Order: sequence, then structure tokens, then C-alpha cells
Amino acid sequence: MELRIENMTCGGCARSVTKAIQSIDPSASVEPNLAKHAVKVETTASQTAILQVLEEAGYPAAVN
Repeated sequence: MELRIENMTCGGCARSVTKAIQSIDPSASVEPNLAKHAVKVETTASQTAILQVLEEAGYPAAVN
């Protein structure tokens, strides 16, 4: 899935987003793209769970 995260603006943000996603699926593949404020995620976790954990981490996301 590809998610748009408007407030992911730096490497620290990208690390926080990756950490949040991997907190519910440690084997998730997370590819941040800071220029597009987007992240590509390959995970077995549900889309709802991913969106919720990002919201809780302070990085609300929308599905691209």
C-alpha cells in the first residue's frame, strides 16, 4: 500500500513512521519518499491497523 503523510518532512520523521509501522509488523517493508511525503509499505497488517498506529504516532496518513 502507498500512504501519503503530509507532515513527514525529514529523516527523523521517516524513522518515526518506519518504527511505528514495524511496531505492529516487525517484518514490514517500509520505503519512505520524503519528496512526495509518501511511504510505500508491504505488510501483513491491516490497512486500518497501519493508519491507526500512524495516527497515534502523530503522523496521520491517507491512502494514495
